[in-house]
Amino acid sequence: MSKIKVPKKSTRIDMTAMSDVTVLLLTFFMLTSTFVKKEPVQVSTPSSVSEIKIPETNILQILIDPQGKIFMSMDKQKDMVETLTNVGNEYGITFTPEELKKFKVQSTFGVPISKMKDYLALTPANQDKVLKDMGIPADSVDNQFKMWIKNARATNPDLRIAIKADQNTPYKVIKDVMNSLQDLRENRYNLITALKNESSN
Repeated sequence: MSKIKVPKKSTRIDMTAMSDVTVLLLTFFMLTSTFVKKEPVQVSTPSSVSEIKIPETNILQILIDPQGKIFMSMDKQKDMVETLTNVGNEYGITFTPEELKKFKVQSTFGVPISKMKDYLALTPANQDKVLKDMGIPADSVDNQFKMWIKNARATNPDLRIAIKADQNTPYKVIKDVMNSLQDLRENRYNLITALKNESSN
């Protein structure tokens, strides 16, 4: 008795639909993602249970490393240029258009105003090396940190202040920063923390 031959079916799978979905997902994530700014120092923030999100625009971030060095960042290039110009005027320093152009693309800044011109003259690679060892002075003799905050607020009254400090930063440094903000009547600001898991209580 002859066997019935079962016709062979093609094992080829049409991947057109799968590739379309992949491209759509990739496009979605590219358009909705926000890029993290490059920071000169690594900061391990303390944990909290708060889930309040900080707005993505009009943010003035204050970054404080474990040694107490202070850095700042702003999200609008126009605000950065005007703030630097005004701070320079306070100290009798005039910046050239080329220096202002270099400053406005900085993701984070934090050098004494007297060294700003030398810093902006460096290549980006050397700027990264130098920046982490500097910081904005905030001592009682020359509180440049307060000057930056005052001029940033004058440039953009809608700025929201956010403090991102390392969990090992000395309390005195944090207290000095908060005292400087209070002197300027800046009593509302956000503290950036890591989300604590309930199991870690």
